[in-house]
Amino acid sequence: MSSRITEKVHFATGRSGQKKLKAGAAPEKPVNEGRVPRVARLLALAIRCEKLLAKGHIADQAELARLGHVTRARMSQIMNLTLLAPDIQEQILFLPRVTKGCDPVGERHLRPVVREISWAKQRAMWRRLRADQ
Repeated sequence: MSSRITEKVHFATGRSGQKKLKAGAAPEKPVNEGRVPRVARLLALAIRCEKLLAKGHIADQAELARLGHVTRARMSQIMNLTLLAPDIQEQILFLPRVTKGCDPVGERHLRPVVREISWAKQRAMWRRLRADQ
């Protein structure tokens, strides 16, 4: 007479990277389909760099450029994203993930919007840009 015990198990990674057998079903992992749009990542980087500059951890944008291995001109383009109206920045940071194809809005598309000083005009340009998508 043979007896059979059935129990759900899963593999987990231990501290040293070794696989370990654990009792119970594997925990559900949230599915993050797609990728965060590049312009949202660049804006988040610009906001972080602005804080580093404000706190004095970094001397100037030239030092940021050296640390980031980009030209000073490129660093200026990235940092200029912080000149957008706050509500536009928020919309960019919460753009939906891209599951296939190109990003809906690129940093290059935002350059004319950034050059506009008036937030009201920026908002109008942003609405037109989004409508064209």
